[in-house]
Amino acid sequence: MKVQSMTTGKIAALLITFALPLMAGNIFQELYTVVDTMIVGQFLGVAALAAVGNGGWITWMLLGAVQGFTQGFANPVAQAFGAGDKERVRKNMANSIVLTAVISLVLLAIGEAVMIPLLKLLNTPAEIFDMSLLYLRIYYAGTPAIMAYNYAACHLRALGNSKDPLVAMIIASLTNIVLDILFVGPMGMGIAGAVIATVISQVVAAVYSFICLFKIDFVYFKREYFVPDAQLSGNLLYMGLPMALQNVILSVGGLIVQFIVNQYGIIFIAGMTATNRLYGLLETAGISYGYAISTYVGQNRGAGEITRVRKGVKTGFVIGILTSIVIAAVMILFGKNILMLFISGTAEEIAATMTVAYRYLVIMSVLLPTLYCLHVLKFTLIGLGNSLYPMLSGVAEFVMRVASALIIPVYFGEMNLFFAEPIAWIGADIVMAVGYVVCMRKIGGER
Repeated sequence: MKVQSMTTGKIAALLITFALPLMAGNIFQELYTVVDTMIVGQFLGVAALAAVGNGGWITWMLLGAVQGFTQGFANPVAQAFGAGDKERVRKNMANSIVLTAVISLVLLAIGEAVMIPLLKLLNTPAEIFDMSLLYLRIYYAGTPAIMAYNYAACHLRALGNSKDPLVAMIIASLTNIVLDILFVGPMGMGIAGAVIATVISQVVAAVYSFICLFKIDFVYFKREYFVPDAQLSGNLLYMGLPMALQNVILSVGGLIVQFIVNQYGIIFIAGMTATNRLYGLLETAGISYGYAISTYVGQNRGAGEITRVRKGVKTGFVIGILTSIVIAAVMILFGKNILMLFISGTAEEIAATMTVAYRYLVIMSVLLPTLYCLHVLKFTLIGLGNSLYPMLSGVAEFVMRVASALIIPVYFGEMNLFFAEPIAWIGADIVMAVGYVVCMRKIGGER
């Protein structure tokens, strides 16, 4: 099974070729939510669409925590691989398997316990409460599968393999689409069918990714590797916990925004839901470049190639900004056609929902380069082994998002509430930029 060192070779070519499979994989992963939303919106109507959207930040709270932990756990593996220490690679991977299993059960228990109080705190409309609760309970039941897939995919990427996670997502997405249509359509399982299809697809992705991981010749474990090592486990948690906390903090900010949005009725909720389901597609290239940067920086940091780290980050900025401009142009030109895939109902409902959705999409698209800069900076710091500034940026993003959401509707009307998201990106960018300068000076990367 192929792995790749990123400590030699042309930087732009390395980043782009590594990111392209990730991009395709992320697009297929986004098909999970996109297809779910399309089928729910078209088959089950505006109320069901609003129910899915109402729980969006609660599902992201779980996914964000999972991705934070697993990405953090993978970074020491990338550094060990870059340094050529394969024994340390194996020990880190084994310790993180134990941590991943324990954390998945903890997240599952916490999620199921707080779900009803959270939906009540969100001021969830009574007509969609039960549907939102059902969707979330099933989604959280799939926590171990979601955690397992992200663990395997992050560690494959840390070893320079971005193609097998792509294949896993293609297989899983096709499974999801077929099951979605079957469960919601002929079998009439309603909103539960859509989320059950998603969970099954995550299981498929996890199984395939672990098979690929264990095909790598130097990835094998001895029994003693699984005995928790205080130093290794402490280092893994040092990297993973702040990243998970950052994403949870962001989710809490999103929940507060959702509380505000819920005051404006089901049409407004449905409109924001339609656009939020495109959010993943808007940022998918940015996340892919981020993962590429993280692996690149981690391996080069482990190899002591600090000048090469600095050059790679500059290249990442150029590629990311240019890509975001292209994506923004496509969304502005064709966004209405895409949004129509999610919206159904009476002519009046469709028109009102589209007004909300397209305005939100345009605002996010125009300011998309700031989000791409955020991903480059965030994953650079992760690759350098710094999890403090990403967490602080999460706090800044939380404060800016919540403050904007509280102030903007009062003075500028609810239709300008959509600016809260990009304002949050800008706040996080500022913190990340400071963190990058500080970290590079500390390791001797700035001249």
